[in-house]
Amino acid sequence: MRILSEGDILFILAAVRWTLLLSVIAFLGGAVGGLGVALARTGEIRPLRFAAMAYIKLFQGTPLLMQLFLAYFVPGIFGLSIDPWGAAALGLSLHASAFLGEIWRGSIETVPRGQWEAATALGLRYWPRMALVIVPQAVRIAVPPTIGFLVQLIKGTSLASIIGFVELTRAAQIINNATFRPFTLFGLVALVYFVICWPLSAYSRRIEKTFAVASR
Repeated sequence: MRILSEGDILFILAAVRWTLLLSVIAFLGGAVGGLGVALARTGEIRPLRFAAMAYIKLFQGTPLLMQLFLAYFVPGIFGLSIDPWGAAALGLSLHASAFLGEIWRGSIETVPRGQWEAATALGLRYWPRMALVIVPQAVRIAVPPTIGFLVQLIKGTSLASIIGFVELTRAAQIINNATFRPFTLFGLVALVYFVICWPLSAYSRRIEKTFAVASR
């Protein structure tokens, strides 16, 4: 055991960039997949609707930690090599796709049916109807819960430490193994997560109130 130094603290703080980068990549990957899932769930092709529903239930019904383990170990079964960074990005993106897909599906279906019927009466087929009429209205509804999920995703990146990805939590674990100062180190980690997540949560609540007032 050695003394906790300034360099140790800087090492932990430097790992914040990996937490943020992983969060951004997972969110963007989840947004692409989630949009596909949402459109499949609200589309007119029944097999796609069932496939999207099964996908959502699979990822919402299993622990994120297990999903990260599978993303890390399953490619090896097929002779593919994947490092902790790639596995973490893949696992979190698939996880985010399921949750964002369900959030956005709910937002799309919240758009009043009159808007759907009006777009259909204008002769718009599915894709133009969604792109020009439904999705622009659903975006306003989806923004607050989407930001709320982003907060959960940022905190969820801490589980990537279990497969060896050195983000904020893993960096603290490494230093704690050498200094045995868990209260100080993990208290610092908790503070950093709070500084990152609290402004997003506050912004989500403000946007939600703004939209609620605008819709009256």
